[in-house]
Amino acid sequence: MTDSEFRVDPHVKVLDERVVERAKQRGLDALVYAPHFTRLPDIRAKARRFSDEELLVVPAREVFTGSFRNRKHVLVLGLSEPVPDFITLEAAMREFERQDAAVLAPHPEFATVSLDADDLAEYHDVVNAIEVYNPKHLPQHNERACELARETGLAPYGSSYAHLRGTVGEVWTTFEEPLWSEGGLVDALRAGAPGRVYHRDGPGHGARCAAELTHLLYENTWEKIDRLFLQGTEQTHPSHIAYDGRFDDVAVY
Repeated sequence: MTDSEFRVDPHVKVLDERVVERAKQRGLDALVYAPHFTRLPDIRAKARRFSDEELLVVPAREVFTGSFRNRKHVLVLGLSEPVPDFITLEAAMREFERQDAAVLAPHPEFATVSLDADDLAEYHDVVNAIEVYNPKHLPQHNERACELARETGLAPYGSSYAHLRGTVGEVWTTFEEPLWSEGGLVDALRAGAPGRVYHRDGPGHGARCAAELTHLLYENTWEKIDRLFLQGTEQTHPSHIAYDGRFDDVAVY
C-alpha cells in the first residue's frame, strides 16, 4: 500500500463522531455509509454532516430485495431516487440500471441473504463489483467469494461491513486515483476501476470478526422480527407514502 492510494471502507452501518475519528486514525480517505431500513434522503443528510476535507462519507443503500425469508441484499451507490426494500430482485435491478447506479454484491452466497452464482450470471451486466472479504465471513466464505470474482470477472472489493464502531477500518479497498466525491467513486466502481483489498490480521482482527459475527446472529433473529412484524411499517417499506405507490406492483409484502 502506498501513500498515493485512495483508501475506502466501502460499507459501514454506523456513523458518528467516534466512527469518523476512528476512520481517520486508520488512514481511510472515504467511508460508504449504508444503514439498514433508512431512507436515502436521511442517509444523504447524515453523510454530508460527517464529511470533511479529510474524510469523504458517501451515502448508499443496502436494499433488501425479496421477502424476509428469501432476501437478497444488494449494495447500491449513486441512486438519484429512493428505492424501497422488499421488492423483487428483478424490479430492484431494473431500477438500479435505470438510475445508472453502481451495484455491488455484498457477502455473496452467505447464509440466505445474498446474491448467488446464478444471480450474478443473470445480472452480470448490472452488477459492477463483488465483495471478497467481509469480517462476518468464515474463511471458506471469503474463499468462495474470491472464486466467484474469478469466475464472473467482476471487480473485487472488501469492506468492514461494520455494525460496530470498532470494526471500521478493519478492511478497506484502495484505488490508484483520488476519488474525492460521490460521483467519482460511483464512476470508478461502474467502470470496474482496479482496486486492491486489504485487511488487518492478528488476534485483534480475529476478535473484531468474532464480535461482528455474534452481532449478526442477534440482528437476524429477534431484532429483525421485532422490527418487521411488531413495530409497524418500516420507512423503506414499498407501501410507505414516500414512494407514492410506484412499487406496489413489485412489492412482496
